[in-house]
Amino acid sequence: MNEILKYDKDFSESKFITYVNNVFIQIYTSLMTKEIENIKHFVTDDVYEQLKQKVDILNQKGLIQMYDELNVAKTDILHYQVEDNQMIIQVMILSRYLDYLIDLDGNYVSGNRDSRVSRNNYLTFTKKIDFQAVDTVNKCPGCGASIDVNASGICPYCGTVYNQEDKNWILSSMNLE
Repeated sequence: MNEILKYDKDFSESKFITYVNNVFIQIYTSLMTKEIENIKHFVTDDVYEQLKQKVDILNQKGLIQMYDELNVAKTDILHYQVEDNQMIIQVMILSRYLDYLIDLDGNYVSGNRDSRVSRNNYLTFTKKIDFQAVDTVNKCPGCGASIDVNASGICPYCGTVYNQEDKNWILSSMNLE
């Protein structure tokens, strides 16, 4: 942890865990709604493509993946390190949710919709050592309007994606169970 604090003096473990949980919930929500463009600013291009591929496969099959009653039961930081001009934090999230598939008409197809499953999810977040401090109000790089990066990270006025890669922690890998 001291190594992270050396480069990010404002780092707070509790704020980081809150951020990680928020990103996790938004990712699974975007998979259900098939609106993964809403989380593009939280993830690397590789993770985005992995999620897009999952949605594309579901679309080809005419299915929607449901994660009803999704919650984060526990989040543990497993490892901190600094490497190649970036800070890296690995976390494990214990999540619980109803895991099932429906068709495009909302009809149940398969899976567990009666009791929650518990899953250990392993995620890696990275942040550049030479990151730019985040302002209290985020401004769209396209038009300068105030933007809520927790809502979608997409400017409602000009459509520009607010890229957090130079400013905040970015999800660089995750398992999809």
